[in-house]
Amino acid sequence: MTRLTAAQALVRFLARQYTERDGRRQRLIGATWGIFGHGNVAGIGQALVEHGEEMPYFQGRNEQSMVHAAVGYARQSNRLSAHAVTTSIGPGATNLVTGAALATVNRLPVLLLPGDVFATRPADPVLQQLEVPYAGEMSVNDCLRPVSKYFDRIHRPEALVPAALAAMRVLTDPAETGAVTLALPQDVQAEAYDWPEEFFAERVWRVRRPSPDEGELDAAAAVIGRAARPLIVAGGGVKYSGAQEALASLASLTGIPVASTQAGKGSLRHDHPQDVGAIGHTGTAVADHLARTADVVLGVGTRWTDFTTASGTLFTHPGVRFVNLNIAAFDSHKLAALPLVTDAREGLEQLHALLDPHHVTDDYAREYAEEKLRWEARVTAAYAAPDEAVPTQAQVLGVLDTLVTGDDILINAAGSLPGDLHKLWRTRSGDQYHVEYGYSCMGYEIPAALGVCLAAPGRPVWALVGDGTYLMNPTEIVTAVQERIPLKLVILQNHGYASIGGLSESVGGERYGTDYRFRAPDGTFTGAPLPVDLAANAESLGMRVLRARTIRDLREALAEARAATVPTCVYTETKTADTVSGPPPAQAWWDVPVAETSTRPSAVKAREEYDRHVTARRRHL
Repeated sequence: MTRLTAAQALVRFLARQYTERDGRRQRLIGATWGIFGHGNVAGIGQALVEHGEEMPYFQGRNEQSMVHAAVGYARQSNRLSAHAVTTSIGPGATNLVTGAALATVNRLPVLLLPGDVFATRPADPVLQQLEVPYAGEMSVNDCLRPVSKYFDRIHRPEALVPAALAAMRVLTDPAETGAVTLALPQDVQAEAYDWPEEFFAERVWRVRRPSPDEGELDAAAAVIGRAARPLIVAGGGVKYSGAQEALASLASLTGIPVASTQAGKGSLRHDHPQDVGAIGHTGTAVADHLARTADVVLGVGTRWTDFTTASGTLFTHPGVRFVNLNIAAFDSHKLAALPLVTDAREGLEQLHALLDPHHVTDDYAREYAEEKLRWEARVTAAYAAPDEAVPTQAQVLGVLDTLVTGDDILINAAGSLPGDLHKLWRTRSGDQYHVEYGYSCMGYEIPAALGVCLAAPGRPVWALVGDGTYLMNPTEIVTAVQERIPLKLVILQNHGYASIGGLSESVGGERYGTDYRFRAPDGTFTGAPLPVDLAANAESLGMRVLRARTIRDLREALAEARAATVPTCVYTETKTADTVSGPPPAQAWWDVPVAETSTRPSAVKAREEYDRHVTARRRHL
């Protein structure tokens, strides 16, 4: 027996957990992020001091940001390693909710360790306690229940043993992972207990690769083999499984074109002959055309979100059938698909064996190859700009495109950048493209980039943000400076919520409340742009800042930032794109309901357009 506090025991336990897949072993909990208050400072805080040699610690500035950093680390680690996050009870704990939702929506593991009110209730209520007249045991941490894949409140030290093991099981589950919450009452954290030595033994959690059911596999191969116009849709599961090579091999063997979701982009390099780019509302013309005419669609590791299916309007072939290869049974049955419940790599390799030597027709292969060339010409046109021009957002991506290699990692989550990146970006490696679009959380990019830097040391990591996103959550710049993490931050100043401004205009909202401007005499936000200097703000937080006005300036600044060994920001004010310099418009619809009745002409017109599109929605049954 070893006598430790519950917090000390938990830290020691976490330091001895490992994952293993394909013979490769790594720590399950690589580090702990924390902000301390009265709810955890004498518990987890003291335990981290006591066992500092076993558990690395990072000092956060915002609780939500700490979760984003942990999620970025887990994603870059292919979910084989994660971080823990500890906070005090009260606002520190409730600040975790957004980050927890992001982790669970995206199926990415993160361990949350919020403090909680006293289990023994020596004083009632205590500071920051939520009093619920009908439930004395409820606290603000219960907000985390619906956004956690596992939740437990540790009322006694000995209850930590089964709860900690259950938490590790969920963190390492390839199908059912996400945010895991262990709520820790502050008195229990500091209470001593005699722990069995077996609790602290090194434990290896093997991440399984389940093989497909033989009957499901045969049925899937038969359906794909009979298809005249098959299409593969690659989702994030391809990356988490490490199935990129298996996908490339199957695509090369069969000639089946491969489109990608936001999470799956990069599953094939952009120059792979079968890669046709992004699919859905933010997709390429070639991928969306193939989706509309496909008679069989093989979805690999995708959740089939509304952006991917164009809100149910994209797959219009009258006899289209879906085959869903997914490790999660829930996802494999979507769209009335023929399910193939398996690890992505295992399933693709076994399909390869069954489909050899099947190949699509020469006419079909020639068709998508020619359409891909036409789309590439449109990308080149959107990227092109003279050296003296003030860049558009697409042209910023074009300059960056000329500088990066497969080592670089790009991070984004919100605004209009996800759409431009999905359509335009030419991925050069399987993990270069890191766009969080399951939750599309503003403020994710900067802290997530820290997590990615920690998981991929030595690689250039770019956080791309607009001014709206930057203002949401810039505080972890301080952490990057403190830890000397050479984050590369690109701020695009466009004076407002430009993405939602465009959407607002298209649905009859007339860009109301989306521009960062002074009020005009009529009370609307149509005056001069606000004199906000985000470059000076980033500099005040400790970053080195490079300002770029023209394309030439931008090229020099981005090259300098890429070579920098300290946190470096490139700031540029972008101009509004025209029909020539802007990215191609959406190639498929997205359902944003429009006012059914209005006296405003813009809303009436938008509703007419909405009614035209909504009639094309289809339920696949």
